[in-house]
Amino acid sequence: MITGKFPSLRLRRSRKNDWSRRLVEENNLTANDFILPIFLIEGKNKKQTIKSMPNVYRYTVDKISSLIDKALRQGIPMIALFPYTEKKKKNVLGTEALNENNLVCQALKMIKKKYKNEIGVMCDVALDPYTSHGHDGLLNNNYVLNDETIEVLINQSLLQAQMGCDVLAPSDMMDGRIGKIRKSLDKNGYKMTQILSYAVKYASSFYGPFRDAIGSKGNLKGDKKNYQMDFKNIDEALREVALDIKEGADMVMVKPGLPYLDVISHVKEKFKIPVMAYQVSGEYSLLSNGINKGLIHKNVILESLIAFKRAGANAIVTYYADRIENILK
Repeated sequence: MITGKFPSLRLRRSRKNDWSRRLVEENNLTANDFILPIFLIEGKNKKQTIKSMPNVYRYTVDKISSLIDKALRQGIPMIALFPYTEKKKKNVLGTEALNENNLVCQALKMIKKKYKNEIGVMCDVALDPYTSHGHDGLLNNNYVLNDETIEVLINQSLLQAQMGCDVLAPSDMMDGRIGKIRKSLDKNGYKMTQILSYAVKYASSFYGPFRDAIGSKGNLKGDKKNYQMDFKNIDEALREVALDIKEGADMVMVKPGLPYLDVISHVKEKFKIPVMAYQVSGEYSLLSNGINKGLIHKNVILESLIAFKRAGANAIVTYYADRIENILK
């Protein structure tokens, strides 16, 4: 690469004025880059605080229209639904995941009736919101069973597709589940339902506030290291992505986000597939609490989101998505 040399070349020339800086920007954000997560609770006309996540709430299904209306005004292309399952509805098998009247199904029916295809809806495919032990699959002697869990995930995927889900997002990290879900969807008339695979999901300590939000934190027995990835590995991440693409994934997710920008970059460069990043609850809460305490400036939000784009992410799941009008000013 020939770059010239000082003093004939002065890189600060393009930084002198605002118009010049904008002219040579390499990465930017628009509403198209955001996916808005929405937490659901049972009941009517409720908006419930999540103590570990400042300015993030759980909503009853009848309250989420205002969020969706705002997302549409802002130009956000997709929302993601996550349920808070009441303790009495949880069991070791996570059977509430297959209830056609569970929170996600209720929300899907309402959204598709009211909004049709105005906005995309992504649904989590995993059992951790529904199991009494807090794991993403069926448990036997503290080990999550792979093939048996996949059979449940297939049925969960078919139910969500039937209710109108546009993008199924298996976040469970079972081996082989993408291929089996894709085959089942195609067989049952859902060839156009997309799959966003959480292909690279690390066993991370950044998930704590999310587990509060869906009510699984107090239930979790042990850790998830026997199915989620070791955060020290990157070659393994590329193998996971390659397998999921081969099995039929339309898009892939890297989770968490900021500590794994290198992974996002490697995945994008190697596979040229749409890559989503998840700015997870721990990242969000660290930034938000730092801002609220005056330790860091609120501009770190934009800085962190641009980092995802710079690394190669096509879109970002972030709890800041409902505030993009202020962030992008």
